[in-house]
Amino acid sequence: MEQNFPNNALFIGDNLDVLRGMNSKTVDLIATDPPFNTKRNRAGTAGRYADKWRWLDPNADRLPDQWMWNEVHPVWLEQIGDQEPALVQVIEATRKTHDDGIAAFLCFMGVRLLEMKRVLKPTGNIFLHCDHNANGYLRMAMDAIFGHKNFKNEIAWSRKVTGQNLARKKFPQSHDTIYYYRMGTRSAHNIQYLPYSKNSTNNDYKYTDQRGRYATFPCTNESGGNRVYEFRGISRAWRFTKEHMEELYQNDMLTQATPASPFRYKKYFFENEGVKVNDFWEDVTNFGEGEKTGAPDQKPLSAYDRIVRAGSNPGDLVLDPFCGCATTMIAARNLGRRFVGIDRRKNAPLHIINRILGTSYEIAEEQDNPKFVEFIHDQFTKMGYHYSEQAPARTDFGDTAHPLPPVYGSRPASMRRADMVRVLVERWGKRCWGCGFEPPRADYLELDHITPYTRGGSNELDNRALLCPPCNRYKSNTLTLVKVRKDNERAGSWYGTPPIDLSIDLRQAANWARNYMAIQAKQGEFAVTA
Repeated sequence: MEQNFPNNALFIGDNLDVLRGMNSKTVDLIATDPPFNTKRNRAGTAGRYADKWRWLDPNADRLPDQWMWNEVHPVWLEQIGDQEPALVQVIEATRKTHDDGIAAFLCFMGVRLLEMKRVLKPTGNIFLHCDHNANGYLRMAMDAIFGHKNFKNEIAWSRKVTGQNLARKKFPQSHDTIYYYRMGTRSAHNIQYLPYSKNSTNNDYKYTDQRGRYATFPCTNESGGNRVYEFRGISRAWRFTKEHMEELYQNDMLTQATPASPFRYKKYFFENEGVKVNDFWEDVTNFGEGEKTGAPDQKPLSAYDRIVRAGSNPGDLVLDPFCGCATTMIAARNLGRRFVGIDRRKNAPLHIINRILGTSYEIAEEQDNPKFVEFIHDQFTKMGYHYSEQAPARTDFGDTAHPLPPVYGSRPASMRRADMVRVLVERWGKRCWGCGFEPPRADYLELDHITPYTRGGSNELDNRALLCPPCNRYKSNTLTLVKVRKDNERAGSWYGTPPIDLSIDLRQAANWARNYMAIQAKQGEFAVTA
């Protein structure tokens, strides 16, 4: 998709608004460190949301890092259920196995993760940093959204432990979790290496010839395999083809302990880049000199340097929707990547700009000075960076924002499911649109899609129909209502004697619904402004 926002940009505001405004499939890597649901005051780095999904005003008195179930917007839950039923099941399971607070936190993160998936390219990656408070539940939510087959690693990042840990009835907690998902087989994955230790070099690369130090590794295949043949008098199951073994032999790359011993191949020290980084990171814990900003949740630049190196290539676009004190942005800039950061704290602009520019924090008390503020913004612009307090405007509306409904007029319109049922019954009567059955009560009918969401249908009123339970079960989430009607005409009614009644014209019903929504949105009757 065409990118509709500038490179090297900082957006100030709720990241949900900014993510909604970004065109789909424009980001190569997301590396982010969201709130951890610690239920502690974080001075506005997280916080309650005022209209059930937005943040409270930064000047509000209560900004704890916690979420409450009774503040979750019911319309949004319904939309999540329509489009990501697996995520709803995760949220409901979380309510039962943990508590409503974690479930509400998953709703908060879920709608944002859905948008992150939408803006990622098919070749993109995402690294999500979390701790023990919700990491297991976030893993299930990410499996539901990004697909469990795209999960690659659960990385344990060892925190720097200072002082004495006073935990007495459990093991001291000393690591966070980073979840790594790749969107496709062509997604970037650049292997990272650590230098060999002196002992490892001496112990492993203990042989020497005219080319230098080398180690040996077996040419045999211990598990057997189908490469069983005789090579220079020795029959074995070999790792390589006979032709490749002969090539290694001719190039003096094979060695034997005795003439009767199986061959081993040489690997020279100068050919190796080092020890591959695994999923336990205890070497990227320390902050560099002058790196700490005083932010309570700041992570070392070296940790995000590794993430950016591994998950993207030079020139790629790196996004951090919870950019905090700009660690991801700085790592991306230093490594020749483009970046976009989003944050909502009142002092975030100067905090982030100060760090990117390398301005001393000793002059922080001057940040309320209008001339100082003007100076910082001017410098930010001169360096080719962009700053905005307005979300970008989507230009790819053929690809509907997820999980938002289609846009009617200038405002997104949405209705509660109960309201949709009421409106459809009032207009078309209490009748199944699939077979024409008229139940005694309207609440027997179920709301479903005319064209399934899995096949591109929307969740709005113009794609909704009332079905009896048998028709709804038969339709499932794969058949169109047109197909269900045709099958019912051939097979007859589910209820025996009633004839098939398909007098409701689907095209006429959709046109009526669009007009109804446009009028209601204009009047503000059910416009969702969250």
